[in-house]
Amino acid sequence: MARKAPEPVQVVKQRRDAALNALVSGVPYINFMGISFDRRGDELTGLLSFDDKLIGNPMLPAIHGGVTAAFLEVTAVISLSWAYIWEDFESGSLDVEAMAAGDLPRLPKTIDFTVDYLRSGLPRDAYARATITRAGRRYASVQAVAWQDNRDRPFAQATAHFLMPRPDQTSDSSSD
Repeated sequence: MARKAPEPVQVVKQRRDAALNALVSGVPYINFMGISFDRRGDELTGLLSFDDKLIGNPMLPAIHGGVTAAFLEVTAVISLSWAYIWEDFESGSLDVEAMAAGDLPRLPKTIDFTVDYLRSGLPRDAYARATITRAGRRYASVQAVAWQDNRDRPFAQATAHFLMPRPDQTSDSSSD
């Protein structure tokens, strides 16, 4: 039996980018905030593009604390969702075209979210990465860190716990 030829690298990259774009664009708030994601393999980095509307204290100026928390939570949710769908996506059992048409997997639901503000977020682009510390069928724990110019000098970090969606649920299922 002949072995199936591997897909060209560009095709794989385009499919992954399309899936990530569908996942992110399925949440209008992410676009409103100006958050995007840079994908390198299965690792995601959130990018909060600076905009004057993000300033909470114009006297400093500093990024609003709620914006910082939202950025960390979005990074945690999207990173967790990306890890959650990765196997199905790579195996082909998750249809990218269906995702782009709005048939998205359910996102994890936040149980609790704690932010540590370490310093003021300056009026410039910010970056964040999330690390999944526990991923079970029903529950997941995630830590997220945000920085600006130097990854070793974060301006905020968060710890979050999420209720994982059941595998048979999609975004068009009835809400709880």
